[in-house]
Amino acid sequence: MNRHNAPISLWRTLCAAGLLLLSGFAHAAGLLTPTDGSLPPLYIKDHHVTVVIEDSYAVTTVEQTFHNPHQQDLEAIYSFPVPEQGAVSEFTMWIDGKPVVGEVLEKQQARNVYEQEKKAGREAGIAEQDTYKTFDITVTPVRAGKDTRIRLVYLQSASVDTGIGRYVYPLEEGGVDEKKLAFWTANDKVTHNFGFDLKLRSSYPVEAVRVPDQSNAEIKQLNDSEWRVHLGQTGETRTTDQDASPTQDFPRETRPAQGVGYAARLDRDIVVYWRHQAGLPGSVDLVTHKPDADKRGSFMMVVTPGDDLQAITEGRDWIFVLDISGSMRAKYATLADGVERALGKLHPDDRFRVVLFNRTARELTPGFINATKASIRKYSKAVAGIQPSDGTNLYAGLKHGLDVLEADRTSAIVLVTDGVANVGATDQKNFVELVNKKDVRLFTFVMGNSSNRPMLEAMNRATNGLAASISNSDDIAGQLLAAVSKVNHQALHGVSLSIRGVKTADLAPQKIGSLYRGQQMIMFGHYWGSGNANVALKGLISGTEKVYRTAFEFPRTSTENPEIERLWAYATIRDQQQTLDNFGKNPDLKSSIVDLALEYGLVTDHTSMVVLREERFKALGIDRSNLRRTGIEQMARQQRAQRQVVSRRVDTQQPMYSSSRANHSSGSGAVDHWTILMLAPLGVIYVMFVVPGLISRRRHPRDRHMT
Repeated sequence: MNRHNAPISLWRTLCAAGLLLLSGFAHAAGLLTPTDGSLPPLYIKDHHVTVVIEDSYAVTTVEQTFHNPHQQDLEAIYSFPVPEQGAVSEFTMWIDGKPVVGEVLEKQQARNVYEQEKKAGREAGIAEQDTYKTFDITVTPVRAGKDTRIRLVYLQSASVDTGIGRYVYPLEEGGVDEKKLAFWTANDKVTHNFGFDLKLRSSYPVEAVRVPDQSNAEIKQLNDSEWRVHLGQTGETRTTDQDASPTQDFPRETRPAQGVGYAARLDRDIVVYWRHQAGLPGSVDLVTHKPDADKRGSFMMVVTPGDDLQAITEGRDWIFVLDISGSMRAKYATLADGVERALGKLHPDDRFRVVLFNRTARELTPGFINATKASIRKYSKAVAGIQPSDGTNLYAGLKHGLDVLEADRTSAIVLVTDGVANVGATDQKNFVELVNKKDVRLFTFVMGNSSNRPMLEAMNRATNGLAASISNSDDIAGQLLAAVSKVNHQALHGVSLSIRGVKTADLAPQKIGSLYRGQQMIMFGHYWGSGNANVALKGLISGTEKVYRTAFEFPRTSTENPEIERLWAYATIRDQQQTLDNFGKNPDLKSSIVDLALEYGLVTDHTSMVVLREERFKALGIDRSNLRRTGIEQMARQQRAQRQVVSRRVDTQQPMYSSSRANHSSGSGAVDHWTILMLAPLGVIYVMFVVPGLISRRRHPRDRHMT
């Protein structure tokens, strides 16, 4: 595609996305009610979100007030998508006007305790995780005519890729859980007050902050190190007739007090981007927690590489494997336009072919086609004319794409899907075994909060590839450009990290895999003692070993970031859960996950958090360990908020990298990721798209460019 025509193509992309915004149907976070109407619904009175991003991790606090307008006590069930790498660390419920922090128990035990308290008519709450899909918060009772207030806190790492950071507050579920949809309907309206406040505290200069698709977002730079994003809406007082009021969207028995409309709907993700200043050095940052000098400490190491991975210029083969199943119907227009943009980025020496799959797999192209302008126009039009339908045999589509690889060509497979397999082989281990049959690398861009991220990420790990999640409210055009940048550059493969001079152990993730252009590496672990450590990051570039070295000090004590302990535990649990998903039942591994979750107070597939009346914790012999841990974390957050932002960079004396970080402003002049964010009309970017890509590594001379 001619770079001068990029804004025109971009406009077509955004217009197509805008049509989806108007016509697509989204399933949102909200209060669940049985679809058969067996229970009257409640509503969400207030919803307030506070996010602080600092020291390479984010703390998200959600406070909600549920209201029961009926004359009977009811149970409230609130459901929302699982945030990517989000670890729930606190669930608090106000009882008798006082906040009570929950404790983590084994999942079935937690459910039994909750049901016991519910049966006795006592106040109780439970936070549960439904695998990779949703967190479900259940509280009882919401008293007749009264409010019930809860607070949820979750932690997650916050990385920067190619100079751009990104935070997603997930609200749109995706609507792919058919069993759940058949039983529940969700009330996603906030009737009185909605607020979202994000504070970004960065020791590295931030040039700009963007919030796509939020026309009322207030963005303000507070000082050289801090930015603030605010979104707020309040239910309006209405004096017109009932038909003109937003309350008409409520069933008659659940409407708020007459004259009050709803403030907001929880049906769309909030995505915040920030861009670092260009020319920043590659760096190593270290965040630790070690309150006792004589005991074990925890650390998070963030490596931001310099831009020394060279561009690849030779031609290759591209195989597009496109999901045309019924679940793609609402997002297919954007999918087709994205494929056209991707084809337009191909080099004149490249070839491509197109594989389609729903219940079965077939080819659209007669073998490989030269990437001429005419052929790109022809097959882009053919792809756009397809009508999605039927089930999703992801396995058949992926297998067909792998089968057509040619051994004498460097190849890339681009798999476009929402990641929900429901026909043919659907178990994660089947897909891992499939990709292991070929010498490939998998690049996965997972779109949609209900996509099967664990399965797609498992294929990524098996091939030392790259995985990234894309929200439905994301800038997909920019994400595609970021993906092209990575595929078109060398990568550091077989990466390993060694630390000498200070005792360390329990590193997570255990397998790093590969690092691609602009990608940060985040490593958690434990350490003992203190002092200077020699650190080496090793990997292969085109089959040749590359070593990056530095030296820095691990502190004797550190108390500013106690959340690092939970982040380490969650990273370790993720490693273990991935192994469990890959290989099936393993009682010892499950027991290890449960033990870690109980010790560090985390909600997982196997543990839940319960809130009871304070005296009931004692009566049931439940230790208040999470209450103590939460208190320490809350105090540390208050102290950090009162001080200036401090630098966590530790390799200033012996830099690990001699070059500056990669960024999107150093391209060839084409429209870059951040430019698209700036150009995008507000209220338009609302898309569903996944681009997993498989890079084939063939052992012939061209292989040096891919590895």
